[in-house]
Amino acid sequence: MQKQDVSWKFIIVLFAVLLPIRFFVAEPFLVYGSSMEPNFDTGDYLIVDELTYKFSDPKRGDVVVLTPPYDTSRHFIKRILALPGETIQVNGSEVTIINKNHPNGFSLKEPYIKFQSDKEAEFTLKDDEYFVAGDNRAVSYDSRSWGPLPRKDITGRAFLRLYPLKSIGILPGSVELPN
Repeated sequence: MQKQDVSWKFIIVLFAVLLPIRFFVAEPFLVYGSSMEPNFDTGDYLIVDELTYKFSDPKRGDVVVLTPPYDTSRHFIKRILALPGETIQVNGSEVTIINKNHPNGFSLKEPYIKFQSDKEAEFTLKDDEYFVAGDNRAVSYDSRSWGPLPRKDITGRAFLRLYPLKSIGILPGSVELPN
């Protein structure tokens, strides 16, 4: 009888610790679709860090999970290309960022891109907006189509890839891009 009491106490403590982590710190995410190929494939299992962006701003190059502004019942995975207050010009494979540090603009070098697109877009972002795009530009439905992403729609950043086993890693797909 005493062993059962210990088991129930253990289960209660386990849930008391794990549930807040699941709802406020980390969320599982299963990649579906080809918009982030070749860096993320359908079936990749990720843990999304929901805490970091409560204390710091997303950075250019971060891979984030988000709810698109046109359908908050869905979740996408995309890469941040432009930050609040910047102007972004996309002309096919050429991405130009105009900001305070680069008033004449600079070309964003994206070595992780394998599949290009001929889509064009230009946006000047407000103080709470980001421009996101998939790494597979040929098929990605992203800010080039639906416009800037409000910060409130960013769920978190891809923190840990757990599957496939050959691709396990921390901050999968993240790259340092210039500011």
